[in-house]
Amino acid sequence: MNSVSWYECLKWYNARSQMEGLAPCYTINDSTYRTGNESNVVCNWETNGYRLPTEAEWEKAARGGVHDRRFPWSDTDTISHEQANYKGNGSGNGYDLSDTNGYHPAFATKVYPYTSPVGFFYAGYANGYWLCDMAGNVSEWCWDWFSPIYYHTSPGEDPRGPGSGSLRVCRGGDWYQGAEAARAANRGFSYPSKKAGNIGFRCVRWRTIPDPRAP
Repeated sequence: MNSVSWYECLKWYNARSQMEGLAPCYTINDSTYRTGNESNVVCNWETNGYRLPTEAEWEKAARGGVHDRRFPWSDTDTISHEQANYKGNGSGNGYDLSDTNGYHPAFATKVYPYTSPVGFFYAGYANGYWLCDMAGNVSEWCWDWFSPIYYHTSPGEDPRGPGSGSLRVCRGGDWYQGAEAARAANRGFSYPSKKAGNIGFRCVRWRTIPDPRAP
């Protein structure tokens, strides 16, 4: 899904959680967040409902257990249109191997936006956690306020971003941007009210995994 604001993502997560009998994560003034554009929304991290990933969670998921690679796949440090939906050759970087100078030729039709179906690149290019589309297609909203200096000092284990700001983090690059934006380490941002054909979201849900050694 694309063309949704950060606020709409939170309300959608709450609605889906309630439909499935789960506890919503997002509240405003101690009530379930359902309407309006509220920057002081609170996330209850202990509930079992759906939510946005934090920026740290997103990057860990994108890297798929590998920490020294440029892109989510672990077998190469290059990118091409065989692996992701992005704007080819626009960055001028040597790691962009696309033969096309522009949007992905399979999706740059008259239908806008030029997104690709979920899982289109799954075969051979899912990462070590079996996740797909972590590079390109649509940038994905994260929970965190954006700060250019937040990660210059250690924010501690499992950080959840600054306490305030004006922009929210987007990660992963998209069909509209070049190979540089598709890198796992690239940090993007936008105003939380923005709706764009190159910005979407991904679901996260906290679950307790049973210990297989337990009786």
